[in-house]
Amino acid sequence: MFRKEYLWRGIITVCGILVILLTLSIGAFLIYKGSGTFTKYGHSIFEFLFSPQWSPADNSTGGGKVGAAIYIWGSVCTCALALLIAAPFSMAASIFITEISPKIGTRVFQPAIELFVGIPSVIYGWMGLTVLVPAIKSLFGLNHGYSVLAAGIVLAVMIFPTITSVASDALRSVPADYRKAAYGLGATRWQVIYQVVLPAAKPGILTGVVLGLARAFGEALAVAMVIGKMRAFPKNILSPTHNLTAAIASDMGGAMEGGEYNTALWTMALLLFLISLFFIFMIHRVSAKGGEADGSVKAGKKR
Repeated sequence: MFRKEYLWRGIITVCGILVILLTLSIGAFLIYKGSGTFTKYGHSIFEFLFSPQWSPADNSTGGGKVGAAIYIWGSVCTCALALLIAAPFSMAASIFITEISPKIGTRVFQPAIELFVGIPSVIYGWMGLTVLVPAIKSLFGLNHGYSVLAAGIVLAVMIFPTITSVASDALRSVPADYRKAAYGLGATRWQVIYQVVLPAAKPGILTGVVLGLARAFGEALAVAMVIGKMRAFPKNILSPTHNLTAAIASDMGGAMEGGEYNTALWTMALLLFLISLFFIFMIHRVSAKGGEADGSVKAGKKR
């Protein structure tokens, strides 16, 4: 009995250590490959982050420009628009699932939403390319429908299940005593939801939003199919542009290994890795604050 317990504990410990080592190895590899833009080819971080001039030389001697500001701004615009579109629908869906009609929501609505998670991203991109892009072109009278709006809508559909699922779990985790106490004070159902349940579930909801945003930043194929891949700052949401993931996916295969172009693309990948770490840090901070708030409420009850 004790041998089995120690055996499984050892296996789990080894697996955990391997995951940590794998993450550290990926980070170290990206730093090694991506830092060459600054150490080997002499470009500055300011140029990479804020310059719109992107023309790295596809050789090992360098001499080109590696300003990735257009790609960075394209990623920020599309992800912000996707979050702006998806968050209200996700909140409405999670409230319906947990507070308005729990039986129908749990048995029918939530499983239907979770099916979206298993759909490959190429399907989203293909649907956007064949349906959404022509619709935007026709609706706004444009020469083409490739735009920030198309990319934002596709990303919104993709992150909608993530935010909804996490927000629903957060709302369910709110103790029933909170609701009963509010009803006992004469609050209506909407007052209970708005003034009691949502504030109590705020850390979990914010975690879902951050997870959805992290997925949006890391999506490449679906966005590349509808964003237009034009190397220019978007004038508005109907303008085409480019983003980090689409640039890496489309250009990495043709760049010379070890050249300035290839290294600059690795620097983009390093930037995305750092953004992911930032999102993870945000999730831990939000979760920690939520835990502190729950602890304060429980301490108050005991007193």
